[in-house]
Amino acid sequence: MPRFLHTADWQIGRQYSKFAPDDAVALAEARLTAVERIAELADQEAVDAVLVAGDVFDAQTVSDRTIRRLFNAMAAYTGPWLLISGNHDAALAESVWTRAQRLGAVPDNAHLALAPDVLEFIEAGFVVLPAPLTQRHTQPDLTNWFDRAETPAGLVCIGLAHGSIQGVLAEDVDSPNPIAADRAATAQLDYLALGDWHGTKRINARTWYSGTPEQDRFKGNDPGNVLLVDIPEAGAEPRVDVRAIGQHPWIQMTERLTVSSDLDQLVTKLKQQPEKAVVALRLEGEISLLGKQQLEDTLSVAEARFRSLGYDLSDLRLLATEEDIAALHADGYVGQLINELRDEQEGDDGEAARDAMAILASMLLEKQARGGGE
Repeated sequence: MPRFLHTADWQIGRQYSKFAPDDAVALAEARLTAVERIAELADQEAVDAVLVAGDVFDAQTVSDRTIRRLFNAMAAYTGPWLLISGNHDAALAESVWTRAQRLGAVPDNAHLALAPDVLEFIEAGFVVLPAPLTQRHTQPDLTNWFDRAETPAGLVCIGLAHGSIQGVLAEDVDSPNPIAADRAATAQLDYLALGDWHGTKRINARTWYSGTPEQDRFKGNDPGNVLLVDIPEAGAEPRVDVRAIGQHPWIQMTERLTVSSDLDQLVTKLKQQPEKAVVALRLEGEISLLGKQQLEDTLSVAEARFRSLGYDLSDLRLLATEEDIAALHADGYVGQLINELRDEQEGDDGEAARDAMAILASMLLEKQARGGGE
């Protein structure tokens, strides 16, 4: 009974330029450690092969060191790795793949399926039909040849492709490379392993996207998995087991603050998120000056706890309450100024007024703290 691990969209070498430098390095490194975990899982589950359905590398221009590190990360599993090219690492005449071969970085058990040829593994009881991309975008369906392929009778037949299932993912995938929705049936495949969609998705019983093993965008489409696929015999329906393997879930949160208890609820929600998460937080509503100080403390704690925390406070209005003014001892001219800034937040220069109030409150609080320490 052939058993496989199906994975795709590793995108090794991806850069995270919108993140802080230490977070960017950690997220890029996580893509390599995901491959190490895949190799360990493949070894533990004694699979017959690991199927890698394209976009192994994020770009043709990754460094030689990155190429070597990728193949080193695969070392724990000594069985066959079957890798095809995708739209990010298309098998051009000169490509990241030809460079890897010149470097001597490709181990003997890594089969680079860069041409549409039948790959036979007779002793293991299966054959693989690959449809590698030889350019970034294609108009024809590169899996068409599966229907005409001649394969030995009695062997499990696996298709390996990268692109968009027509009529299902056309608006959401990274590339337009089309794949017929009924290809598994027309080619009499036992299983069609797909890449390009970054979430785990079942198209039908024999056709699956594994998704990327390490989440890389804020999209709730079930990323961070690999698929363990068992096929009892040729013609039998595959048994597919989704295995979570990612380290860093990406979580978007939008919260509205209106009353003081909302801030307490925000603190609770942040504590409930996984520590290695990449969090994007957007806050709306209004907050008092003293609440803003508590919020800043909360965000500081959360920044240290998560892998990355980004927050947008542009829709959060800063309002000075009577309690704020009393606590800041902002009487006389300063108190009058705060009241004027509070009123101006409703006008055309509202954002400038909020910024000015925040600066003023910060100065007052800092002065108050210095005085308390003397």
